[in-house]
Order: sequence, then structure tokens, then C-alpha cells
Amino acid sequence: MRIARLRLRDFRSYTTADVRVGAGVTVVHGRNGTGKTNLLEALYVGCTGASWRTASDRELVRFGAAVARVELDAEAEDGEHAFSVGLEPGKRKRLRADGVAVDRLTDVPARPLAAVFLPDRLDLVKGGPALRRAHVDQVVAALWPARAATRREYGRTLAQRNALLARGTPVADGSLDAWDAELARHGAALMADRARAIAQLAPRFAALADELGLEGGAELTYRPRSAAADAPGLADELRERRARDLERRFTAHGPHRDDLGLARAGRDLRPFGSQGQQRLAVLALLLAEREAIGEARGAPPLMLLDDAVSELDVERRGALVDVLRAAGGQSVLTTTDLDAVPGARDPEVTRVTVSGGAVLEATGDRAAA
Repeated sequence: MRIARLRLRDFRSYTTADVRVGAGVTVVHGRNGTGKTNLLEALYVGCTGASWRTASDRELVRFGAAVARVELDAEAEDGEHAFSVGLEPGKRKRLRADGVAVDRLTDVPARPLAAVFLPDRLDLVKGGPALRRAHVDQVVAALWPARAATRREYGRTLAQRNALLARGTPVADGSLDAWDAELARHGAALMADRARAIAQLAPRFAALADELGLEGGAELTYRPRSAAADAPGLADELRERRARDLERRFTAHGPHRDDLGLARAGRDLRPFGSQGQQRLAVLALLLAEREAIGEARGAPPLMLLDDAVSELDVERRGALVDVLRAAGGQSVLTTTDLDAVPGARDPEVTRVTVSGGAVLEATGDRAAA
């Protein structure tokens, strides 16, 4: 699946925009505050039906406008596809795939996949375990869409068990065996999915981190809270901790407490990595996921990189661009300085200039319509 064209109406700072996206690397450049990130966000909204920046549709509609619209045209081996998102604050999003209304774009098998790097993504290293768990579960869903339901079922069962615990010992104690077995069944499947995903990503992560210049050897590890090897083992652990759970009135043990480890030279990057090292690790992780998903799904996701090069030295900027080109697929990078992106002026690179919430020009492999 390749995105060919993006059209906007009253989205963020854009009154209208009509841009063709390059088959390889596209560089969006312009001064700060001119709409570069908004263009990336629009691509993401067109792929997923949601924004990574806000849950409020009001923020996506241009100030003074009543509605906004994002349209994507895509090309695949089976032909052309069209996706659209209509936004009207206070009303349900209008999502369409190939002209057919859908509840969620993420449930459409033919839709383009997208991965995002932005400065805030350093929270994957700096933030708490919940962010990393959620991220791994998103990767699992992208690698094996049928497995996405496992996380939902685990969450539903966990909520039921916690509700029972909150009611107190007389009510809860006699009913927990059944819920423990159910939670353990979904929990063991969830742990297996996460372990399988990390096993696929870990060698790719180490290799890409090395290519990007993260020296000392990078490691990606799965850190499950449970030591159980199967559902009966996890059920046993839950029973052993039941008295404490009843005192606390919530479930304190299980896959909802798992974590992901990112390390360099044997040391955890969260307390011991510099910001530059953490940035390289996140880039390596996202690129490793893109590579694995590309193999599993037949095509790599669209890679959206917002301000990815600003804090990298010249050598590592070049390494990043080399990795993107070698991996194939489409990548869109933003920058305030075109010359900060090595090879940005090459003829096979698409360049999009934005200013004041408008696309001024596009040159290279594909041009603005």
C-alpha cells in the first residue's frame, strides 16, 4: 500500500491543501509554526481516523470553520483505494474506505499503516511502563491483527476481577476462582504475544541501533511481571496473592504490570542514557517495528518523522536517511532546514515547502497537484 495523494479542507492551519506524496523519502520543510507537523498529522488521521496529538475533533478543525476533511488516495497491487475522514465537532467522525462508511479505519484490512516519530516519543524510554506496554500491544496488533482482541479481553476480565475485589472479602472470595482462571487464560496469551513480538524486534533493534550510531550495543528485552509459563501457572500466582489483592481491593499482579527494557552497553537507557542516546534508541525501535511489520504485512508502514534530525549530528543524520532508503517504503520527514537532511536535494526525493499553513510548492519524484 502506497499513499499517492493527500487532500485537506479546513484541517488545522490549512484552508485547503493537495499534495502528492513521494514513493520513497519526502521532506517537508519550512519555518517553525508554518504547518509541517499539521501535514504529518493529517497523513496519520487519514490512515487511522485519529490524531496522535489530541482526542478533540475541535482542535483539528481550522479556527472559524465548522467542519474539516482529510482524504487519502492510495495505490496497492489490487488497485487504487480511497480513504476519508470527516470531522465536525460534537458529532461522530464520518469515516469511509473506498466509498463505504466504516466504524473504524483501523479495522479496514486494506488501509495504509503508519508509524510516527516525534520528540514526545522519547517517553517510550523516559516514561512509565504503561506507555511501553501499550506500545508493544499496538505492535502485536499490527503484526497479527487477529491477536488484537487478546489485550481487549484481558482488560475486560481484569476490570471484572477488580470490581469483584472492590466489593470486599465476603462477596469476592468465593467467586474469584473462575475469574482467576479466565484472567490467567487471557494473560498467558497476552504474554506469549508480547514475548513473540519482542523476539522478532530485538535483533532488528540491535542492528538498526548500531547503524544509527548508538554505540556500545543496544538491547531490547521483554520484562514480564509473571514468571508463569502457562495459564495454570499464572492462575496459581493469582491465588497465592489473593489475600493481598483483597486487602488492596485491586489486582496487583499480572501482565498489566509488564515492562519493556531498552538498554545500551548493559545499562538501562531510562536513567543512564543521554537524550541523544534515547532518541537513537526510539528511532531504532520504530524502524525495527516497521521492518517487522513490513515483512508480516507485505509492505512497510508509512514512516512519519517530525523533527527527527534536529538533535542528531551530520553522521547520524546521514545514517538515518540511509536506513530509510534501504528499507524501502514511504517516509515523510519535517525540517526547518532542507540542507539538514542529507540527500534532500536528490532528484528521487520529494520536497514539499510549506508556509503560513499553505503548501507553496512540491518538487522531486512527485509534485503538488
